[in-house]
Amino acid sequence: MSDYDAVRNYVNGEWTEPTGDESQDVLNPATGDPLSHVAFSSADDVDETVAAGQAAFETWRAAPVEERIQPLFRFKELLEANLDDIAETLVEEHGKTFAEAKGELRRGIENVEVACGMPRLMQAGHVSNAAPDIDETAVRQPLGVFAAITPFNFPGMIPLWFLPYAVASGNAFILKPSERDPLTAVKLFELVDEAGFPDGVVNLVHGGADTVNAVLEHDGIEGVSFVGSTPVAETIYEKAAANGKRVQAQGGAKNHVIVAESADLAFAAEKTVSSAFACGGERCLANDVVLVEESVYEEFVDRVVAEAEAQVVGDGLDEETTIGALITAEHERRVRDYVEAGIDEGAELVADGRDVEVAGYEDGNFLGPCVFRDVTPDMSIAREEIFGPVLGLMPAPDVDAAIDVLNESDFGNAASLFTDSGADARTFRHRAEAGNLAVNAGTAAPMAFFHFGGQKDSFFGDLHAQSEDVVRFYTDETVYIERWPDA
Repeated sequence: MSDYDAVRNYVNGEWTEPTGDESQDVLNPATGDPLSHVAFSSADDVDETVAAGQAAFETWRAAPVEERIQPLFRFKELLEANLDDIAETLVEEHGKTFAEAKGELRRGIENVEVACGMPRLMQAGHVSNAAPDIDETAVRQPLGVFAAITPFNFPGMIPLWFLPYAVASGNAFILKPSERDPLTAVKLFELVDEAGFPDGVVNLVHGGADTVNAVLEHDGIEGVSFVGSTPVAETIYEKAAANGKRVQAQGGAKNHVIVAESADLAFAAEKTVSSAFACGGERCLANDVVLVEESVYEEFVDRVVAEAEAQVVGDGLDEETTIGALITAEHERRVRDYVEAGIDEGAELVADGRDVEVAGYEDGNFLGPCVFRDVTPDMSIAREEIFGPVLGLMPAPDVDAAIDVLNESDFGNAASLFTDSGADARTFRHRAEAGNLAVNAGTAAPMAFFHFGGQKDSFFGDLHAQSEDVVRFYTDETVYIERWPDA
């Protein structure tokens, strides 16, 4: 159980109570038991936080970049030392497995490591004699206070896509985590406090839609990062831009796997199931539509069903569990509705996880792996983001035809190809319309030193999360031109 009776904000180096009128319980999705209570922040709370960030920014922006990364080094060490403790909290409030929670945090720590290279990432270029007797230099400058609004599915990793880069580049930062699982963010900010950032540089506010609107409308916030569903991402993008802010809004996904007849089918089936069902399918990189060349379709269906039936549904803290609880009872019902829709639309449910029971966890939000065969592109389960352990298989005459189906999707987050053909891989690389592509890997998850891609309705903005893209988002380039006639 959590050590927190109530969740607090972290503003200007102090833990404070939110003053908004709304609040809600934080529940353990495996048991239904309350873990804590989160009050939502008011517009006044947001205003106080922005003011603290603006005051801190004036001094922080002038600090040498080498000085700005020192708290990040300490933060990284503290994250490593407290990894298991944070992961347990993450499992309790989210539902994913302990191994998945640790893996998520490891990916977050990688971003802290990359951001510690800010002395190199801030460099913007110099040309001597750009014109006769003129030298030109591009200089990156921080802009002020930035905010990130992050989702429930990766409460440890996604804040770290943004926080380290924002502060290392000289800005102040505000995190508004999901109200569904805010305790992981509290754990992170306890370590932020211990790492020694100056007061006001890194801040935490909790809340719901009203808090988000206060962030989007505040004149003192220069830019906003968001990760969540496509409808909300589009709204965030429009509202933030209308208020004169920089914005990067990562939306939803409907990712595809293509399995060529030359693929190692056992390996492809294992990685496909892992991709679709890891974190209960609650992730934007889940590949939950599989296009299989007709010549190997029947064999691949059998292999996927066998892999799915080998999954263990249960409490995320149980070492044998491979699929944990879904985040809320409401979300579980939504995913079950998609399973019913798939049946009604004519797909054949060949692995049915709807009747799964977890002994001792009768009030948990559990759904076992569900696998459909003979899915068609027009079905809702093939077009819409489900965010649950549901996988659809469909035959395709060849790799080119499969890529055509992939490209018809409104989304463009990720896709994977399993093949033994270099020609197939090259075609996939050049034709597939998605921002993260993988060959012979189940999940196209870029390392922290590459940006996290996304195209079409999966991303609204110009500059993505992670690495140099997000550094450009957090800075402006000033071009400095100088001539010395007497030189």
